[in-house]
Amino acid sequence: PDMDLFAPDKEVNDYGARNRKGLDVGQLGAKSYIPAGMSKAEYEKIRAGDKAKKDANYAKNVAKAGKFTDYTAWYRKRGTDTNDSWVKSATKGHEMAKTKYDWSGGKDAPKYTGVEKK
Repeated sequence: PDMDLFAPDKEVNDYGARNRKGLDVGQLGAKSYIPAGMSKAEYEKIRAGDKAKKDANYAKNVAKAGKFTDYTAWYRKRGTDTNDSWVKSATKGHEMAKTKYDWSGGKDAPKYTGVEKK
């Protein structure tokens, strides 16, 4: 017997497959919950906005899928194979990630850090 559970649809579990599944926000009926002080139209607008945010976030993550740094190219770019000048750099050959805040004392450093504006 064929035990391949994905045989009917090989791409069902691929990253980005959510777009093909026809997922949608349910329609509000006569007996559906609607928060107090809000009309049905207002609540539907909020639910549609939430769906749009989720879809945008998913699309952003799907666009990033499968993008990797080639180790050999990174290794050669760093110069490890020819010299050791990378050891003297501030990062010691590491690639630094972006952070949420500008830690140089710019305008967006959080107050709890004690970093003041320049």
